[in-house]
Amino acid sequence: QVQLVESGGGLVQPGGSLRLSCAASGFTFSTYAMYWYRQAPGKERELVAGIGSTGGSTNYADSIQGRFTISRDNVKKTVYLQMNSLKPEDTAVYYCKAANRYNHYWGQGTQVTVSS
Repeated sequence: QVQLVESGGGLVQPGGSLRLSCAASGFTFSTYAMYWYRQAPGKERELVAGIGSTGGSTNYADSIQGRFTISRDNVKKTVYLQMNSLKPEDTAVYYCKAANRYNHYWGQGTQVTVSS
């Protein structure tokens, strides 16, 4: 059974930091690219960051460039999103996604709220 379980969300003040984790099971994690998406209320889901299957390549949305870092641990089967200098506009539900040429899987999401 495929599972992607996000954790680490919560309420943080502007300028603060959070680290999201997404633990994977039920598929060969090391053969999948991993992504973080987010969806704010009333908005479409958008890609935040992606990382290749070996961790050798990453890409980021312009809106978070320089503030967020995606990483992965293929032994722990976990992908991370380190979020620094958080802004109110980063408030959203954050989802992880696993994808390869044949399949893709989504987690259930974790809420991040940036507010004073």
